[in-house]
Amino acid sequence: MRTYFDADVVIWLLRGHEAAIAQFDRLIGEPDIEMWMSAVQRAEIVMYMKASEEKSTLELLSLFHTEPVTEEVVDLAATFYRQWRSSHGIDVNDAILAATAVLTGGRIITLNTKHFPMPGVSAERGWEEGPGAESGPGLSSP
Repeated sequence: MRTYFDADVVIWLLRGHEAAIAQFDRLIGEPDIEMWMSAVQRAEIVMYMKASEEKSTLELLSLFHTEPVTEEVVDLAATFYRQWRSSHGIDVNDAILAATAVLTGGRIITLNTKHFPMPGVSAERGWEEGPGAESGPGLSSP
């Protein structure tokens, strides 16, 4: 199954968070998993990485296919953004990821399932306990 990883989950993986690693190991053990991320989530991770994190970040990202952002994705994302921005606090990146998943039939692994109420979106929480379970890290967090 095509599975999109939100940036928050990948950031915790890069930080060596045990629950993130355990969930990642479980997911990559699924026989039919295809690991993907939207080009926007990849950009989010790469643009905020420190120089000292470049090697490990790019090694991890090499495990994922990257889905480009098409006009069709942007148009659907705009609809999602306008409809759920106020009520669910979604941002442009969330809307693009949701539209990407809908149009490709994928599921999303995230720590912010609240950001994906759109019909046709299958969003699963990355893990349930420990740091990051409620909200996940900010990209500028230590």
